[in-house]
Amino acid sequence: MLRVEDVEFAYGDLAVLHGVSLSVDPGELVSVVGPNGAGKTTLLRVISGLQTPSRGSVRFDGESVGGLAPHAICERGLVHVPEGRLLFPTMTVRENLEMGAYGRRTRAALRENLDRVFALFPILAERQGQEAGTLSGGEQQMLAVGRAMMAGPRLLMLDEPSLGLSPRMAVEIFRVLEQLNRQGLAILLISQEVAQALRLARRAYVLETGRFVLEGSGEALLHNERVTASYLGI
Repeated sequence: MLRVEDVEFAYGDLAVLHGVSLSVDPGELVSVVGPNGAGKTTLLRVISGLQTPSRGSVRFDGESVGGLAPHAICERGLVHVPEGRLLFPTMTVRENLEMGAYGRRTRAALRENLDRVFALFPILAERQGQEAGTLSGGEQQMLAVGRAMMAGPRLLMLDEPSLGLSPRMAVEIFRVLEQLNRQGLAILLISQEVAQALRLARRAYVLETGRFVLEGSGEALLHNERVTASYLGI
């Protein structure tokens, strides 16, 4: 479904990604874990068209999406929830959700997708007339995921969805992601909640200094000595 091959990227003279390759198959939940500064966010930005790699390719459903504008990539069903949520704070919850259905492909399904989001996150239905900037951090993250779901994703990419959330809200976000994956949605997840990310993942990668140093099933990496020593404190 998604194939990233030999991608390299640099900010000026600072090389960030070094020949990175990964894949996500239909219905998979794939996690990428690693330390701050490893290049995880940059990787998602390259996939979603926000950054242009100096080398390598990104293919979705067998077709290259390299060079396409981010909105065109989103229109194909490859949808990115960025770190920090990036909501429209003075717009209402409902208006933010409607912005997720801005593309031509999803406008006709706006009502259906809105009902689906409200079923996932009932609090958003209760607060749909409230300005997004007045929500709690956890509610804002729910709204960010909900807005992405309004775009009708076939593969959902999430960058640190639990960052800054209370433990209870983080558990709720991961519960929803697991539910969506069980319903058949492919997910590419970046998270520093390493244990939770690996437990959810069918497959996972460890990214360090712009290179994948480990790859395997989520279960195998959860018990890998290098992972447990470096990221789980065991």
